Amino acid sequence: MNMSVKRLEETGSALRNALAQQDWAAIGVLDRQCRQAVDEAMGESERDEVQVRQGMQQLLNLYEELVSACQTERQRIAGELRQFNQARESAKVYQLFG
Repeated sequence: MNMSVKRLEETGSALRNALAQQDWAAIGVLDRQCRQAVDEAMGESERDEVQVRQGMQQLLNLYEELVSACQTERQRIAGELRQFNQARESAKVYQLFG
């Protein structure tokens, strides 16, 4: 296994762990590292096409999971913001009559 494929796997594994822990800051850093690893793998003149293709497919599957998790988290946060805004508006009404 060449170094670029190994880096793809390692970075993907770290990204999967960060996703499991919902460590969004680490995901941002690892996303950039994944992009660099992909660029390196694609730019390597003597690469194993099959291994690179498999590594890319695994990353693609992981990114599909990541997008889904981000959408779910966005919806959760939007719900929290709606509740906060409703509570704030209720407090304003209470203050008017209190």
